[in-house]
Amino acid sequence: MQEMHSIPRIDPRRPYIIGPSGLKRIILGAETGMRDPMQVAGHDEGKKPFRTTAVTTRNTLVVVHSDRGALDEHAKQSIAGACLLSGPDTAVVVAVLGTCNDDLAVLGADRVVVLPSLDVSRYSPEATQAAMKALWEQYAPVRLFMPDRGADAEAGRRFATRMGKTVATDVVELNDKQVRRWIPGNQFAVAALTDVVLLARNAADTTLPFVGKGEVADAPALPTVSEKIKDLGVAASAPENVALEEADAIVSAGNGMRDMDTFKALADALGAATGASRVAVDDGRFPRPKQVGATGKTVQSSMYMAIGISGAVQHLQGIKDCRHVIAVNLDESAPIVKRANLTLIEDSTAFMKALLKLVNDAKAAKGKE
Repeated sequence: MQEMHSIPRIDPRRPYIIGPSGLKRIILGAETGMRDPMQVAGHDEGKKPFRTTAVTTRNTLVVVHSDRGALDEHAKQSIAGACLLSGPDTAVVVAVLGTCNDDLAVLGADRVVVLPSLDVSRYSPEATQAAMKALWEQYAPVRLFMPDRGADAEAGRRFATRMGKTVATDVVELNDKQVRRWIPGNQFAVAALTDVVLLARNAADTTLPFVGKGEVADAPALPTVSEKIKDLGVAASAPENVALEEADAIVSAGNGMRDMDTFKALADALGAATGASRVAVDDGRFPRPKQVGATGKTVQSSMYMAIGISGAVQHLQGIKDCRHVIAVNLDESAPIVKRANLTLIEDSTAFMKALLKLVNDAKAAKGKE
């Protein structure tokens, strides 16, 4: 009998990406991507139904700050958590402190109230509390949900204290009767469901089987209040002193970036923290704390510029929560291209020098005004 040879095969149903050349590229280890329409036709969910079509008699309130018109993943998770816990007779009302450009109906919101004067860039705790009190009085919610981070965490704690409401913080699990909070020692603290729930990150999944009605509602009349604390503005610290997990802008280097002097000058000019891929760390150009990825730091910056980074699966996992990803690479079919919001097919050194000149020229022109 003729000996059979083992021939390696690639499953054609695996997720793939389409590069600028129009060719399919299957990425080993990838869990997301496109599939052929003929292969997934039977799995098409179609248009999602409304979370509830009943006449609502109660409300659940969600209050979140926006950042330059957008909600971060933690805020979206808080909205999703409120929707999953609300019954068919309960409308989910989302109040956004600041401007809002996102479609909140896809997250399950039935009514959306926007309060642009309470943007997170201006510290106004008294005005924020007055607005939350007005929202509570107008909608008489059964519960208030907020993300437990930053300005929302502070506002939620202040509100519960001033209004005499029960509050649960750093909630990682909840149902219609109780909440659970993780405590050191690999244990959970369990309590009855409270009036105010501050959710920890990743406590809820934003992939929902339904949508909300997304009706825009008028904001309540806000009283005039005097702030007890004067906002003196924001003083920026040196980008290198900011932890990568907290950085708003990150310029990151990979194996394709070799001009360290221009790289550091560009990061300084942009006011961005610096990061690196595992390859760039392993070869000694960056210290280990600068490594971004599943085996390094997981970041959630507003801007992440990947210079000379191909985009291994582990690196893509580390930047999955970044809002805007800019890729600079000579390989138009690199995996980072699929993740990026903007891709430049260019030599890294030429790009960095050109961008650095533009930034410096813009600063010089502004200084002459």
